[in-house]
Parts: sequence; C-alpha cells; structure tokens
Amino acid sequence: MLHSKFWQAFFALAPIFIGILSIAFYMYFVFNLVADIEAAEAYDREVSPSMILGNIAWFMGFIVLMILVSLSSLVFYIVHAVQNPNLKGNSLLVVWILLFIFIGGIGQLIYWLVEIVGKRDQLETG
Repeated sequence: MLHSKFWQAFFALAPIFIGILSIAFYMYFVFNLVADIEAAEAYDREVSPSMILGNIAWFMGFIVLMILVSLSSLVFYIVHAVQNPNLKGNSLLVVWILLFIFIGGIGQLIYWLVEIVGKRDQLETG
C-alpha cells in the first residue's frame, strides 16, 4: 500500500481538498441555519432545538470525516518517510516528520511532490 501511486496521491491531496470542502461546507451550514431560523421567525414559530441540532449533526459528521482522513494521511506519510531508503540515516527524515506534524496537509503534499513524484524518474531509470 505504501508504494501504490493511488494511495500516495490520495493521502497527499485529500487533506487539502477536504480542507477546502470544509470551508464550503461550513458556509453552507451557517447559511442553512440562518435561513431555517429566519423562516421559523417569519411564521411566528419558535426556533426548535432539533432544527439547530440537526444542522450541527451533519457538520459534526463532516468534521469527524476530516479528522479521520487527516490522521490517516499523517500516519501514512510518517510510515512512508521512515521506510524511504533515500532518507535512511539522514537528518532530513526528522525535518520531514516535523513538517508533517506542524504544517499538516501542506507538508504531506510537498513531500509527495519532492520525494515521491520528483524522484520517481530516478527510480525508473536507475
């Protein structure tokens, strides 16, 4: 699984795409919540807690999905970096792992571009 091009690309790009989707989903959540409250107030009804909690439940589910994908990507790329023969006995391994931890999805995307895609040609010709 570590050497699969699909999983390498998926775990490099998924946190970025999910981050962008989370911003869009948050905006949808807020606008939907405001519209539901305005509609309830327009008909002189009280805003029910189930209306608010129903909207929050979808958003919380998306947050859980985002956390799971981000943690999976972090673990995948830490394991990949540790097993990468180009980084054995090199202080660059520590730098990559610290980048993964502190800047998250961006660090994993950079690692994928530099260490995997950039050196793929070297592995095929060498």
